[in-house]
Amino acid sequence: MKQVVAAVIEKDGKLLVCQRTRHQTMPLKWEFPGGKIEEGEQPRDALRRELEEELGIHAQIGEEIVRLRHTYPNGAMVELRFFLVREYEGEIENRIFRDLQWSAPKDLSSYDFLEADASLVKDLAAGKFI
Repeated sequence: MKQVVAAVIEKDGKLLVCQRTRHQTMPLKWEFPGGKIEEGEQPRDALRRELEEELGIHAQIGEEIVRLRHTYPNGAMVELRFFLVREYEGEIENRIFRDLQWSAPKDLSSYDFLEADASLVKDLAAGKFI
């Protein structure tokens, strides 16, 4: 099972959402920034590294808000850990995504998110965690 970490980055009441490129798996789907935990890496360290690579920021990783498992139709299984990020240094820059948007939680359902993110998106839109 693939171990993944992702950041729910909150700023001024909005959340950062990222769109995959056409060349990535599950092209053009929206997600929260993050990625795979490398061998021997701690989850928060992995997320710090991923946010530096993808967005060019040095994040202070907050509390883990949810952990879930998802099995895709092709049988691939993933365990996702979502962490709240409210503080970071640097300006967010788009290094790997097709698009970045700041969204009000109530508007998240208008984005075509990855299946694995669906339950979190629903909770965030309902006002949980933020």
